[in-house]
Amino acid sequence: MLGSLKAEYLLFWLLNIVLMVAYEADWLSQGGWVGDARMEYLSQTVCILFTILIIPFSLRVFNITVVRKVRNLPLMQALVCYRRWSEIRLALLCAASLLNLAVYYATLNTTGLFCAGMVFVAVFFCVPSRKQVLSELDLQETELDV
Repeated sequence: MLGSLKAEYLLFWLLNIVLMVAYEADWLSQGGWVGDARMEYLSQTVCILFTILIIPFSLRVFNITVVRKVRNLPLMQALVCYRRWSEIRLALLCAASLLNLAVYYATLNTTGLFCAGMVFVAVFFCVPSRKQVLSELDLQETELDV
């Protein structure tokens, strides 16, 4: 389980790096909305609101779900449920970061870049580790060796 969580975490970073490389290598066009004040304003507003909503939602809902539901399940079900919620949390943050990077490259305004930076900082709270799984599920070291 932990190996797949780490692979998904690396996939998050890989997707963001690939998107940035695609824009920087001009495989995707940059600045499509530069000069269009309405699109710039609308996209930056959506970008900011989405980031402000997704970061606390993804981190808090995961924590509430783990504390209230997952800890009370049998071990194997708890591990499956923990993995599912970790994937959901990472997918929400990935959607936010990719949207923010796309808005940055479409408008060439740093608002999207700052929002993507906030998502990148939030993702550091999601780094999968054995210690984190043990503490969040209130397990002993020997229980996880299933």
